[in-house]
Amino acid sequence: MSSSSTTPRVTLYGRPGCHLCDDARIVIEQVCAELGESYREVSIDDDPGLQERFANEIPVTFVDGRQHDFWRVSPDRLRRALTGG
Repeated sequence: MSSSSTTPRVTLYGRPGCHLCDDARIVIEQVCAELGESYREVSIDDDPGLQERFANEIPVTFVDGRQHDFWRVSPDRLRRALTGG
């Protein structure tokens, strides 16, 4: 996870052992590092409400508090969402 002191613009909801979550994390790490952004990761296993909401969609990516993607993360689409391009 990024160590930036700013509030993370990207949130990745997933769970341990999820290979799609691992793939999404790699894309998010690369794009955030490239753009100087931070992200945080939240395990849905720690919250029954999140489990119910996202159980069949993980990984789920939020940008600026709004749902951005689920299952797969497109680096180009994420980059555009973060740069406004």
